[in-house]
Amino acid sequence: MAGGLYVETRIRAGLECVWERTQDPARHQRWDLRFTRIAYLPVAEGEPQRFTYGVRVLPGLLVSGTGVSAGERHRPDGTRTSALRFACAHPLSFLTEGRGYWRYVPGPDGLRFLTGYDYEPRWGRPGRLADRLVFRPLMGWATAWSFDRLRLWCERGTTPERALGRALGETAARLAAAAGAVWGAAMWHGASPDAGPGSALPALLLAVGVPLAALLLPPLPGTPAARRCLRRPPGRGAASSAPPALLDRLEQP
Repeated sequence: MAGGLYVETRIRAGLECVWERTQDPARHQRWDLRFTRIAYLPVAEGEPQRFTYGVRVLPGLLVSGTGVSAGERHRPDGTRTSALRFACAHPLSFLTEGRGYWRYVPGPDGLRFLTGYDYEPRWGRPGRLADRLVFRPLMGWATAWSFDRLRLWCERGTTPERALGRALGETAARLAAAAGAVWGAAMWHGASPDAGPGSALPALLLAVGVPLAALLLPPLPGTPAARRCLRRPPGRGAASSAPPALLDRLEQP
């Protein structure tokens, strides 16, 4: 899946816990920013699981698509994997079709939970340009942020809803600190307009230093952060980061 997106996190929790919270659609849609709704469709025993998904692109507008998935719960090496293909015919969907996989790799330092996926953008050449510049980086960030939210749920018991509230609250606090620093610097400089050049230095440090700190300081440990996830495979040719053969056996929905 050369050129596709890759995200990996390490979760210090049991394999069954992570499996259930990623394979059950009601739980999956709680932590994954990329989906608003996921619902399984009835299928015959032994057949790949078919599902529908929805993404809310505007208030009151849900763009829906279909998909098919299959999983390998008992592998000889103790790992698990799942694969999916998806498609969306809605004209407002940026994606036309795609495919991806999840791997669950137990280890002494926790469970490596990783994904690789790729998709085809809509709207021809303009769509491919928008994808490269905007949408693909945004999708990578949303996947990594969601994986860290899942980690907090499995490790600390922080529900996805509570984690989102913390993220919004911390973001608001950082923005308020940055805005307050700029306002304070402006007031400081305005209070002594006739002072020498050296008097502007404290105001400049305040106006630049605080917003920079608000941007660069790492999030609190209980707040989800995309930066905690790997965005590239840890080693070239690593078997755990290669697409599973199961993916090739799935038909496009």
